[in-house]
Amino acid sequence: MGETYIKVKGTWVYLYRAVDKHGKTLDFMLSRRRNKPAATMFFARMLEANGLPRKIVIYKSGANTAGIKAVYKMLKGFGCPIPIEMVRRKYLNNIVEQDHRFIKRRARPMLGFKAFASAVATLDGIEVANMIRKGQFTPGLCPFRQFAELAA
Repeated sequence: MGETYIKVKGTWVYLYRAVDKHGKTLDFMLSRRRNKPAATMFFARMLEANGLPRKIVIYKSGANTAGIKAVYKMLKGFGCPIPIEMVRRKYLNNIVEQDHRFIKRRARPMLGFKAFASAVATLDGIEVANMIRKGQFTPGLCPFRQFAELAA
C-alpha cells in the first residue's frame, strides 16, 4: 500500500493505492487529506472489496499505521480471529511505488486538475485502463462490460 501526490487546483491531494505482490491493483482512492480517517476509509474499502490479507506492507507513515490499527480494531470487535501483519520497511514497497509511475506519466503533462471531481473521474479511468493492461479482467467478457465492472 502506498500513496502519491496529485495536484488539484494548485494544492496537493493524496492518491492512496494498494497493489498485491504480483503487481495487480487492488484498490485506489483520492483524498484531500493524509490522516487517520482517510487511511481508515481506504483500508476498510480495500478489505471489503478484496478480503483479508495476511500481510500489509507500508512505509513509515503515521496515518497509514493508525488507519490499519483502527480497521484491525474494528475487525477484532466483529470477532475476526485472523491477525493482519503490518510490515513497515522502506524497500519492500517498491512494487506499488513503481506502479505509481503510470499515474504520474499521465497526470504530469496535465499540470494538475481544475476540480477534485474531474481528478477523481480521470484517475478512475487511468487506473481502470492500467488494470485492463495488466490483465485484471475476466477472459471472454465484453471489454465494455469489463470496463464498467472495474469502474464501479
